[in-house]
Parts: sequence; structure tokens; C-alpha cells
Amino acid sequence: MLKKQNRLRGEKDFEKIIKKGERFWDIFLFLKVIKNNLRIVRVGLVISRKVSKKAVERNRIKRQLSEILRIKINEINSGYDLVFFVKKGIKTRSFSEIKESVEALLKSAKIYSERK
Repeated sequence: MLKKQNRLRGEKDFEKIIKKGERFWDIFLFLKVIKNNLRIVRVGLVISRKVSKKAVERNRIKRQLSEILRIKINEINSGYDLVFFVKKGIKTRSFSEIKESVEALLKSAKIYSERK
């Protein structure tokens, strides 16, 4: 689970990113990024019922994404707000495929600095 300071909360924050954020997409993920005036990265996850009608499946996907981002949070350049939108095809993907997709999106947004 992401630390509380790294979670995006509040409807106004989400609306701002959705309206003004830069868009990046992958096969089963869509990312909106906007610069914030903070020295931290904040992340929000959006998983609609179109992905799955079962809350159990949506929560599983949310936990997987949250864990990937918790591990990668230190490799993301600070000062950004991110919102990940999940598309339908993600249910059948493995954890490693989702991880690769997240990394690819962060790299295409040019906010990811891979550390070893």
C-alpha cells in the first residue's frame, strides 16, 4: 500500500489532473500526469465497473497497481501528480505484465529514472 502522503485524495485534485493533465496510454493502462508544487509524488487509481463488475476483482487490480507503485515511487521524479486509469483487458494480465506496462508509461511520460 502506498504511504498516505503519496496517495492522491480529493475530488478537486482528480478533476484538475483529468482536465489539465498530459495523457499517456498503453494496452490496458491510461496515465494522466501534471506537475505539482510539492516535493513528493502523489498517485491516484481509477478502476471503473467497466473493467469488472465484481468489486473483488477491481480491488485485486488496485492492490497490484498500488504495490507496483509503492516499489517504484522512489524512481519517479518528484513533483508530479499521477492518475492511472485501468482499461478492460487488465484482468487477464499477470503481475509482471502490469509492472512492465506501468514502467513503460512512466518512461514515456519522462518522469521515471530507473535506479539499480
